Amino acid sequence: MKNMLKEAAILFAITVIAGAILGFIYDMTKEPIAEQNEKAKREACQEVFGDAQEFVNLDISEEEAAVVLAANGYDKASVNEAMEAKDASGTVLGYVMIITSHDGYGGDIQFSMGVRMDGTVNGISLLSISETPGLGMRAEEVLKPQFTEKHAAAFTYTKTGAVSEDQIDAISGATITTNAVVSGVNAGLSYFQNGLEGGMRGEQ
Repeated sequence: MKNMLKEAAILFAITVIAGAILGFIYDMTKEPIAEQNEKAKREACQEVFGDAQEFVNLDISEEEAAVVLAANGYDKASVNEAMEAKDASGTVLGYVMIITSHDGYGGDIQFSMGVRMDGTVNGISLLSISETPGLGMRAEEVLKPQFTEKHAAAFTYTKTGAVSEDQIDAISGATITTNAVVSGVNAGLSYFQNGLEGGMRGEQ
C-alpha cells in the first residue's frame, strides 16, 4: 500500500510539473504564433488586393454565413472572415474573404480571395492545402493564376481547355482538388452577392 501511494504521489508530481511546463511554453509561444498568423493573413490580403491600403475586419458570424451559403447551394464551404479593402482615402474598393472548402481530396483547403465591388475576382491566395503531391498540390501553379482579374457570377472547370471568362482549366489528374477550389471561389462569390451589404450594392 505504501509503495502504491508513493508511486501515485510521484505520478501526480510528474503530471503537475509537466502541466506547469506545458502551460509556460504555451504562454511563451501563443503571442508569437498569433503575430505570425496575423502577419500571414495580412500578406494574403495584400496579395489578393494589392492596391488596398487598409483591411478592416467585418463582424460576421460563420454560422450565419453558412446559412447564406447553404441557401445558395454551397454547404461544402465556409466563410471564416471578411474584411473591407480600403484605399488611402478610406473608400471601400471591395472585400477580402477567408474561405475554407471542405471538398478537398486530402482535407480542407483554405484560401483568401479578393473581390472588387463590381464582382471582379482580384485573385486567390492559398493558405492551407494538403492534397496529393504532384497532383492536387499543383493548385498553386495551375489554378491560382486563372482566377486573377476574372469577372463571373460563378466559375466552372473544364478538362478540354478554357474558352470563356468563367471557365477554369482543371489540374490534370486532380479533378477533386480542382472542384474543391472552384466551388470554394463560387461560395465566396455567392456570399459577396448575397451576404455582404456592399456586395449587394455593387451588384445593383
